[in-house]
Amino acid sequence: MPAESASLPGSVSEPSPPPPDPVEQLYRELEAKIREYRPKDDLAGLEKAFRFARQYHEGQTRDSGEPYMAHPVMVAHILGDMRMDLVAMQTGLLHDVVEDTSATVEQVRKEFGEEVARCVDGVTKLTKLDFFSAEDRQAESFRKMLLAMVEDIRVIMVKLADRMHNMRTLGYLDAERRERIARETIEIYAPIAHRLGMGKVRGELEDLSFQHLEPDAYREILGAIESRRHSNEEFLHEIRQTVEAELRREGIPARIDGRIKRPYSVFQKLRRQKITVDQVYDLMALRIITDSVKSCYAALGVIHNQWRPIPGRIKDFIAIPRPNLYQSLHTSVVGPHGQTFEVQIRTEEMHRIAEEGIAAHWKYKEGRKGPAADDQRMSWLRHLVEWQRDMQDPGEFMSMLKVDLYPEEVYSFTPRGKVIVLPRDATPIDFAFAIHSDVGNTCVGAKVNGRIVPLRSSLRNGDIVEIMTQSGHEPSKDWLAFVKTSKARNKIKHVINASERLKAIEIGQKYLDKEARRLGVQMSKVARSDLESVASEYGYSKMEDLYAALGYGKFSARQVLTKVAPEVVKEEPPEGKPAGAAAEPVPGNASSSSAAAVPGRPLDADAVIKVRGIDDLLVYRAKCCNPIRGEAIVGYVTRGKGVAVHSKLCPNVQSLMYDVERKIEVEWARAAADAFPVRIVIHTDDRPGMLMQLTSVLSGENTNIRSLEAKTEAEQDGGIVEMTVDVRDKKQLEKLVAAMRRISGVRDVERLYN
Repeated sequence: MPAESASLPGSVSEPSPPPPDPVEQLYRELEAKIREYRPKDDLAGLEKAFRFARQYHEGQTRDSGEPYMAHPVMVAHILGDMRMDLVAMQTGLLHDVVEDTSATVEQVRKEFGEEVARCVDGVTKLTKLDFFSAEDRQAESFRKMLLAMVEDIRVIMVKLADRMHNMRTLGYLDAERRERIARETIEIYAPIAHRLGMGKVRGELEDLSFQHLEPDAYREILGAIESRRHSNEEFLHEIRQTVEAELRREGIPARIDGRIKRPYSVFQKLRRQKITVDQVYDLMALRIITDSVKSCYAALGVIHNQWRPIPGRIKDFIAIPRPNLYQSLHTSVVGPHGQTFEVQIRTEEMHRIAEEGIAAHWKYKEGRKGPAADDQRMSWLRHLVEWQRDMQDPGEFMSMLKVDLYPEEVYSFTPRGKVIVLPRDATPIDFAFAIHSDVGNTCVGAKVNGRIVPLRSSLRNGDIVEIMTQSGHEPSKDWLAFVKTSKARNKIKHVINASERLKAIEIGQKYLDKEARRLGVQMSKVARSDLESVASEYGYSKMEDLYAALGYGKFSARQVLTKVAPEVVKEEPPEGKPAGAAAEPVPGNASSSSAAAVPGRPLDADAVIKVRGIDDLLVYRAKCCNPIRGEAIVGYVTRGKGVAVHSKLCPNVQSLMYDVERKIEVEWARAAADAFPVRIVIHTDDRPGMLMQLTSVLSGENTNIRSLEAKTEAEQDGGIVEMTVDVRDKKQLEKLVAAMRRISGVRDVERLYN
């Protein structure tokens, strides 16, 4: 018989099936994933959320070109990997519908219920409201998210999953958006993950952010790790076999993993300690996971019996867990070939909590919204919301939020043995306020380990701190320069603000009366309603606010008198005497833009910097930070001296901004060709030709060197080069720093503030 042909002449071939829908496929994989760990759950509500979101996102695409709906489904996949409940999963699918489509929270509430609507609202940024600036919008969006987190921790879990997928696909965005999102991730979201004990999530967010923020350093560190990977893995294999044999001999059950330190962790250590990769003790680590706390300590004894421990490198986080409930024993030892490595020892439960954090403790089957009210990982958030509720200034809110999210490092004790956990470099003042506000307010001195120390001293692990108080004593303004915690800062500012405001009101009234007499205005004939309308014009609801603003020097008394008695007082011409409370003529007042190059010297406001909306205030660049064109700047009104302009990164800004009323909006004026002197310090390897390479970078940019000092640092086996160079703007400085960091042997480059 003849073989059958596949298709006979004239026959109609079967239509080919439509190509599989990638988004639908992703969703089906999500359902399969959830059924593995929640086999009894009805997934009808999840599919409803998928269809609802898909309908509203129809036609939208991501920067990568894929359908937008792929993003919410991938967010739900990440939540599935965390083994979250269906409310969190529905929120993941719907998290962008209110923000990016015409759907409303009310619609979500009607279709999916109160819990899902509350979570979706919590993760929705405030983009549809009017704000003065992007900074205001960002600050208020974070406030909203923090408040929603207190109500339902699932809000931040969805937000972390959303941010993780966005970071994985960040390469499709333009450079400016990449940097903004990566910086926000490393400063806000990674620390939140750390606070919640989510080690895996934190690690991925940090490494992805680092890759985009410091691409050169990332490649260099990754190269250094990869070049050592083979020898390190061989070494860890040898060590692992030895440890397994010793633990077996002692009858300690254990499984052992080896790990190489993450790139961002290595980078942090290199920057902080100004060392090379070869000097990183814990580049390699062995993790021993055993069955009980007793076995953990027994295993530590086995390790120390086998290899010599490095003094000061033994940390017991089992006896004193970290605030995010992380528990483990850490020790660093010198291996058989003189190589140093770290050993971490923990139980299976401790390991699960270290990796997953708060996600390891879901109680949704019992109908709860998250961890118990007394969960230590959440207490920091409740305090954070309480301390920052009254913080009006968005810039201050964001900078203090970053401080509060900073991983805690210092474990200090009261004389009775209570543990007080504080951020790194915290002081006895922070310790005092951590105990109670009254203890902080009346603090006059401190003893650390039985010895009296200055209040600005940094506390170290294990310090026993005793606070000395005196009834009637009040906090000093100077404390703001060195306190580290929000609680201490806010309590100090509250006391200072009250007394400063009373002084400002009194000065403002006297200043207005004195100027009125000088200009021939009879204040007795000026109606209170006229003054109140002027106050309203300046944005103040009460006369006291107007007097306070005059006392702080935010504007001149003449400006007020021009409005209430225009027939007597004529508006002062712009080139007249600079205004300001009790402002005196300043010798050397500049009339040309050349003054810009001299830090601390008064400027012609039109030349380099101007006060937004006010033309006749004296403006000068602060000596402490000498801001350069292109940097974010902030003005601070100083009595009798005009407006001091600081870089927002200036270490003094936080201590100066204790009074929001003295803050004033400033901006860079028209472009000028002036150069700004900037001090930088370069930490390097000690090798010949380094100085020549550094100066050739400056020469290539046609940059003038004002001063240069180089010295060796025997302890770090390196050198330090400190120089003052002239730069035109922030972009040129960043270009110089990047070029210097690319030089082989340069460990770090920092800008110095006075």
